[in-house]
Amino acid sequence: MRYFESNPLFLRSGVTSTIEEIKTFFRFLAERGCQGFECSKPTLDIIDAWGRKMKVSSETLKEIRTDLGDCRRCRLSKSRKNIVFGAGDPDARLMFVGEGPGSEEDQSGEPFVGAAGRLLDRIIEAIHYSREQVYICNIIKCRPPGNRNPMPEEIEVCFPFLKRQIASVKPAIICALGTFAAQTLLETRSPISKLRGCFYDYSGIKVLPTYHPAYLLRNPDKKRDVWEDMKKLMKALDM
Repeated sequence: MRYFESNPLFLRSGVTSTIEEIKTFFRFLAERGCQGFECSKPTLDIIDAWGRKMKVSSETLKEIRTDLGDCRRCRLSKSRKNIVFGAGDPDARLMFVGEGPGSEEDQSGEPFVGAAGRLLDRIIEAIHYSREQVYICNIIKCRPPGNRNPMPEEIEVCFPFLKRQIASVKPAIICALGTFAAQTLLETRSPISKLRGCFYDYSGIKVLPTYHPAYLLRNPDKKRDVWEDMKKLMKALDM
């Protein structure tokens, strides 16, 4: 028992389901007066605290950004000007995940500040939120040359940092903007036209895919579809 209590590797690598099984097992032993195991109330309280600690002890966004550093993990670092990590409320109920930075984002280091970003701002305002009340980030943190699509190896390198951002913010809902955000989060190859408008699950978090604002600038007739998606989003946030 002292091994489990003091070993930080166990605390880091254990999962909630395992902790629940251990707690149930030791309570079973305690109830039956089992000899040879330390099943006192203080010990059971220690085990019970493991689960509580795991639920609240996530990294901060600042810590994740520090770990990302001056990232040179893929070739995009050779052409970028700035890493675009993310911005907004670190405790937001709603997170928007896009594809990757564009030219203006690369210059400023902030996500969604170009034409697509201004349209996203209007979408956020239409659902009665402000940019400061949500969290906005991308699948990849560096601009692909010429705004080309991100390559699979680039997504593979960056996605772990997005996972950590999601774990830190703990949003109730993620709005996946466009093909690459939706396909990456949902581990699917289905097109955004098939995915949009429905809720999916990502680690217990609702995910609603919709069209990317940049796509709407090229296809304004799809704005009505996005508004229908946003109405579903507002309803889910009110639940």
